[in-house]
Amino acid sequence: MSQTDIQTLRSGYEAFSRGDWDTPTRFAHPEFELKTASRTPNPGTYRGTEAVRQFFEDLFSPFEEITIEPEEFFQRGDRIAVYLRVQLRPAGSNAVVENRIGHLWTMREGKAVRLEVFPRREEALEAAGLRK
Repeated sequence: MSQTDIQTLRSGYEAFSRGDWDTPTRFAHPEFELKTASRTPNPGTYRGTEAVRQFFEDLFSPFEEITIEPEEFFQRGDRIAVYLRVQLRPAGSNAVVENRIGHLWTMREGKAVRLEVFPRREEALEAAGLRK
């Protein structure tokens, strides 16, 4: 397992949770592609770091607090499946929404070239050709 790629992803998740949109962009290929889950608002495939950044800014704008915690990493070749726990606190509320999802990253030469989001964690493993 490429510890460098996993550390890069960990740093990206930590930055994202702090509201730092610039750090994750630095480890993404300029033609980075995001494929969202179908149940996400404005689902689809977004290409380029600016389009992806705008998607996430729009998606998370109603929330005052966002925590994205990677729980497990699974690697096969250049693909890394990640089990995540996402906690969101809407603006002006004390309520916290928690969701457990899966991400599937494709990494090349230390850069993220693709991210696919899955509403069920196991789907990320299956898409990577792995089973837990």
